[in-house]
Amino acid sequence: MTETADVVVIGAGVVGLAVARQFAVAGREVIIIERNPIIGDGTSSRNSEVIHAGIYYPKDSLKARACVIGKKLLYRYCAQYGVPHRNCGKLIVATGKDQIDELRALKVKAAGNGVGDLRFLSRSDTISLEPDLDAEGALLSPSTGIIDSHSFMLSLQGEAEAHGAMVAFETPVLSIRPGHGGPLIETGGASPMTLQCRAVVNAAGLHAPVLASLADSRQRPMHFAKGNYYSLAGRSPFRRLIYPVPEPGGLGVHLTIDMAGQARFGPDVEWLQSRDPDDLSFTVDPARSAGFYDAIRRYWPGLPDGALQPGYCGIRPKLTGPGEAAGDFVVEGPSTHGVDGLINLLGIESPGLTASLALAEMVFETAP
Repeated sequence: MTETADVVVIGAGVVGLAVARQFAVAGREVIIIERNPIIGDGTSSRNSEVIHAGIYYPKDSLKARACVIGKKLLYRYCAQYGVPHRNCGKLIVATGKDQIDELRALKVKAAGNGVGDLRFLSRSDTISLEPDLDAEGALLSPSTGIIDSHSFMLSLQGEAEAHGAMVAFETPVLSIRPGHGGPLIETGGASPMTLQCRAVVNAAGLHAPVLASLADSRQRPMHFAKGNYYSLAGRSPFRRLIYPVPEPGGLGVHLTIDMAGQARFGPDVEWLQSRDPDDLSFTVDPARSAGFYDAIRRYWPGLPDGALQPGYCGIRPKLTGPGEAAGDFVVEGPSTHGVDGLINLLGIESPGLTASLALAEMVFETAP
C-alpha cells in the first residue's frame, strides 16, 4: 500500500536534521528516514567538532559560501537554543620559514571568501599567545570555535519534532524511483513502507551516492578517506586550536579541544580501497600514532612519549580521490538527474557541520 508524504529526508545526520528542521519550522510535514537506531551515527559524530571560519576553500565554491554563511547561523543558533559551544579561536602555524608564504596565501584566500578577520602573527607574537608552540609565525583565526555536535543534533531533532516532524529509525531505503507528483520510495526494516513524496532530500552521507544512483542508474564518484584521532593523556597546554599548514587530502594533524577541555589530535588521511559504505571499519590502529608524534612535534616539540591514546575515527565521503583536487559540495536537483522532487547532497564532508544550517536554507529554497 502506498502512503503519501510531503517531505522525506533520508539521513538523520547533522545536515539531514538541519534540513528537516528547516522544512518543519516552515510548516511542512516531514518524515526523517534513518537506517541506524540513533541520530548522527556516521560522519556527523566522528569529526573534530570545529566551527570553521571558511579559510581553506576555493573562492566562490559551495563549501566556501556555505561555511561562511553557516558559521554565522550556527553561532546564532547555539546562542538562541543553549547549545554548548565556545569561540576559542585557532592558530594556523608555520613550522618553518618556508611556510610563511603559504600562510600569507591562505590569508588572501580567506579574504576572497569573505573571512577578513585573520591576523598574521610573528614568531614572538605566536609564542606569547601559546608559549609551548615552536613556530616561525601563525595566522590567528578569531572566529573559529568548537561545538558539542551531539547537543546540536539533539537540538535540531527536538526542534524538528516540536514542529511535527517524525523520525523512522532502523529504516533502510531500498529503492527510489520517479513517480507522478514526486519520487516513490520503498523502505525495509520492521515496518516496510512505500511512500509517494512531494520532495525527497537525500542527505545520507556515506550512502548518499548509492541512493542517488538508485533513482537514475548513474554512477557517482565515491571515495572514502579515513581520519584517525588520538586523545592526549593529561592536560593540554593550549587554549586555542592548533593547525599546521594544510596538506593534500586534509588539514593536517591538528590539535582540537572538546567542551570538557580534552585535547585530541587528528585526523590523518588514510585512503580506503573499499567503495562499499557498508564495508568500512571504524577501528583506530594504535600503530598509526607513531606518525602522529612526528607531525605534532613539528609545532609542539614538548609532546611527551606515550601521551597519545587511540580515540576514534571518521570517514569522509569524498567525490575525488588521491592526487586529485579536493571536490566541492554537490547539490543535485532535477535539472541534473531528471527525477522531479529529488535533491541529492553529495560529498558533504568538512565543513559540513559548520555549513549545515546554510545547506538547509539552500535546499528549502530550491525544493518543491
